[in-house]
Amino acid sequence: MEISDDQIIERTLAGETDAFSLLVRRWERPIYGLSLRMLGRDEDARDVCQETFLAAFRNLRKFRGDAKFSSWLYRIALNACHSRMRKRGSVVEQSIDLEDDDGRKFELADSDAELMPERMQRDQLAVQVRKALHALPPEMRQVIVMKEYEELTFAEIAEILAIPVSTVKSRLYTGLQQMRVRLEKLRTAL
Repeated sequence: MEISDDQIIERTLAGETDAFSLLVRRWERPIYGLSLRMLGRDEDARDVCQETFLAAFRNLRKFRGDAKFSSWLYRIALNACHSRMRKRGSVVEQSIDLEDDDGRKFELADSDAELMPERMQRDQLAVQVRKALHALPPEMRQVIVMKEYEELTFAEIAEILAIPVSTVKSRLYTGLQQMRVRLEKLRTAL
């Protein structure tokens, strides 16, 4: 039986500070993924991930349990992302390294040579999607990232952002529409 976030928090607050590492292991990957998709740079995402867990640990006594721990953690991460975007003037540097979701570089074996054109086309599309995503205003980008990449529900996103579900849906729809327009423009330009 897996120990719940609330149980880990209780243990941490009771003085078992090593228990917090269980929360870090459980939530590090989703928080990093959210940060990377919001900021576009591995270095920034790693920094924000670390800042998020430090802030969560330091403020754990302030966590009231009104929302799920994950919602509170996502909110901290989004605040850190927005702060970082403001500091660098909302300029998003997009890495175009070809990596899979685990951060491993693609290595092509000889048997993959015939698949190279398809892989290059897929990778080029992925770069275009990232560029279209990062061209969106942060409030739309964060909703798309949480819904499409993190697979959170509309209710969870609304809780994290403290906005109505209808606003979440509106931002998602508008953001996806804007991405479609940008992707169409990129396709016609090629």
